Amino acid sequence: MKILFRTLLLLCTANIYAQQTTDSSEVFTINNQEYLERRGANVMLAHDFYPESHQGGVGIIQNGLRVATNGDLRLEPTPGQWQPVPKVGERMVNREENTISVRMSYPDPSKDRTGFNPIVYPDLDFSYTLKVKPEGKSFRIIVDLDEPLPEEWVGKVGMNMELFPGILFGKSYYMDEDFGIFNRQANGPGFYDEDGEFQLKPMATGKELVVVPEDPKQTLSIKNVGDNELKLIDGRARHSNGWFVVRSLVPAGATKGAIEWLVTPNVVENFTYDPVVQVSQVGYHPEQEKIAVIETDKNDNKLQEAKLLKVKPEGGFSEVISEKPQQWGDFLRYRYYQLDFSVVKDPGMYVVKYGDYTTEPFQINKDVFKRDVWQPTLEYFLPVQMCHMRVNDRYKVWHGLCHMDDARMAPIDSNHFDGYLQGTKTLTKYEPGEHVPGINIGGWHDAGDYDLRVESQASTIQGLAHVYEIFRVDYDNTSIDEDTRVVEIMRPDGKPDVLQQIEHGTLSIVGGYESMDRFYRGIIVPTKRQYVLLGDPVNHSDNEIFSNKPQDETIPVGLEGAPDDRWVFTEVNPGRELNTAAALAAVARVLKDYNPELADKSLNIAEEIWSTTQPENQLQKVMLAVELLRTTKEQKYADFLTANTALISKNIDRTGWVVGPAMPLISNQKFKNEVRTAVKGYFRTVEKQGEKTPYGMPYEPNIWGAGWGIQDFGVKQYYLHTSFPEIFPKKYMLNAMNFVLGVHPGVNTSSFASGVGSRSLTQAYGMNRGEFYFIPGGIGSGTALIRPDFPELLEWPFLWQQTEYVLGGGTTDYLFLILAADELLNKTTN
Repeated sequence: MKILFRTLLLLCTANIYAQQTTDSSEVFTINNQEYLERRGANVMLAHDFYPESHQGGVGIIQNGLRVATNGDLRLEPTPGQWQPVPKVGERMVNREENTISVRMSYPDPSKDRTGFNPIVYPDLDFSYTLKVKPEGKSFRIIVDLDEPLPEEWVGKVGMNMELFPGILFGKSYYMDEDFGIFNRQANGPGFYDEDGEFQLKPMATGKELVVVPEDPKQTLSIKNVGDNELKLIDGRARHSNGWFVVRSLVPAGATKGAIEWLVTPNVVENFTYDPVVQVSQVGYHPEQEKIAVIETDKNDNKLQEAKLLKVKPEGGFSEVISEKPQQWGDFLRYRYYQLDFSVVKDPGMYVVKYGDYTTEPFQINKDVFKRDVWQPTLEYFLPVQMCHMRVNDRYKVWHGLCHMDDARMAPIDSNHFDGYLQGTKTLTKYEPGEHVPGINIGGWHDAGDYDLRVESQASTIQGLAHVYEIFRVDYDNTSIDEDTRVVEIMRPDGKPDVLQQIEHGTLSIVGGYESMDRFYRGIIVPTKRQYVLLGDPVNHSDNEIFSNKPQDETIPVGLEGAPDDRWVFTEVNPGRELNTAAALAAVARVLKDYNPELADKSLNIAEEIWSTTQPENQLQKVMLAVELLRTTKEQKYADFLTANTALISKNIDRTGWVVGPAMPLISNQKFKNEVRTAVKGYFRTVEKQGEKTPYGMPYEPNIWGAGWGIQDFGVKQYYLHTSFPEIFPKKYMLNAMNFVLGVHPGVNTSSFASGVGSRSLTQAYGMNRGEFYFIPGGIGSGTALIRPDFPELLEWPFLWQQTEYVLGGGTTDYLFLILAADELLNKTTN
């Protein structure tokens, strides 16, 4: 039976190859964006530069999904985040030879024990050329080494290709005469390799791998043309976030053609991307502009009627609008249309239908933003992220009382693997390794990794302070007790939750300053073993203050007496100091009645930083000057702003939204006139930016999805609109909110706010990502761009550049946007 199946499979493969030799219109060619393209499949080479998170090397998009990535030489069979990656050279297109190639080399000096995420490279230097070459409906991956591998590295260096697991679970594969399924969890047997690293025995070994032969939309063949073998490996043995890996080792003595694979991604005949309709997953206010964005294949010339349908209480729909949508134009790899239904104001539930696609239901209602939209962030996400607390939620405990052993002073000259640098001094009275008191209180875990970055703490309290003073959010649905260090979700305690959260974050910053006479840079676990632990952060350490006596460093994490306390880093960074002080100046306004003592401390620290911290660029003091002016009304801060009129006006894109709220407190008319003139000029820039995409704003992500940046843009638009209403409309702020709530590129139209709207991120990069779950109210980074032109938001919790939650503006900007929309739109109707 096995031979019969294999024979049939080979016949199918032969038939596919026969077709590719006759149908010249459906073969791979090099397009003008420097990647291989045929209808239904694309092959990128080194467009992306983030192999640490599965974006790099050779990547394959098949029938509208990215199915494989990181095709490149690697030093491990299943590499993780902090393992060596090659230095990537310039991509070269040779149209005469019909190839795309990139020069690669080990090590990469920019990452070898340096940079934001330093990597320890072994003593190995070699260079090679990685290239892809179209061959009908297939393509070849070819690796040419400059010189043979050193003898001691033979059997260790291999060509890897990573297959995305999220679409493979429960599906089948063939490897020559072998076959099986892709399991949802990593299974044994395993073994320790010669370097002492645990690996799983390969799922299969052979010459040709066929992935998902039962589904033509996913069938992918990888054939090793050389004498070496292919291995199919489960990459989750060592890393929970691993993918399935196809690998073949570089043979001893090999140079030219050291690796050669023939890869055939099957495509649907005349593949055409199915239309997608993008609407707010929450809905719209009656007075709001309402535009459904329709994303289609550029080959799709069948323009259909777009229908707005109202959901009837008794079931079914009533047609409200049926018309051909207006063509917007081409963007990325798609063609876009828009259905404008702004005239519809009748309250109710609606859907938009275009062809076979029907959106999830959404509201039109003047109270659309009043419930279930911003509350989850305040009543779930922020409490769950609270450090130095136990967080209870009815029948469950999100996490126990954690990190009570905070913290030891970080070693000098240390370059932490998560971007923290400690210089040649501790900058405090504490010696390296010495316990620093007073910082085991307050703060929120950065969502994916449990550390406390001072900038995220500061921007969170500042954002919450602005939320409270502008929108007077007295909402109470959580009990927070700083004395017992217990949080109870869904249990009001008679105190505004926003004020309690502001207090919690401020306690961390002020506590650190009082203890060290300066702000901390960050507080984080010292070892990768701790860093990668998911679940309850109480297991990061034993919660016992580490004595400064010598300890056995081999004691496991979490056992009593272990040197597992987090490290606290310091730095000299005037800009960060001034921004943190600005946050304290803001909270001093809103905490003055709730916690007068903490408010006074905050203001005193902010004023001290104003007097002692002098940046090279006075622009860095503008935010602090504005916050201190608004808090104290002292003329010296207004004088500073007016003395820097030219600087502020020249950088109005960065300063206009900051100084706008302070304009009533400044009497200098020259300052006001010049700022207003600059704001008018900036508005013309924003208008042009809004025309770049069908979403009314630029979508230009770097690596992370653009969601947080777009939220930030939206909040700034609120300040510009309310400070200069005759210049800036509220349109761009609302566009930013809609983008986050579902009006964004790609097939996944989820709201970036988990648990908010009809469809949202329900697998996200937070503390419970190991359970493939989410935290209500957490806001993911959102749709990333697979370069150069493929928007992607995968249902997968381990891609931090798409679904990571963060503190700071990533959280508070979302709260702000929703509350601002509710205020402005209902003010319009009143």
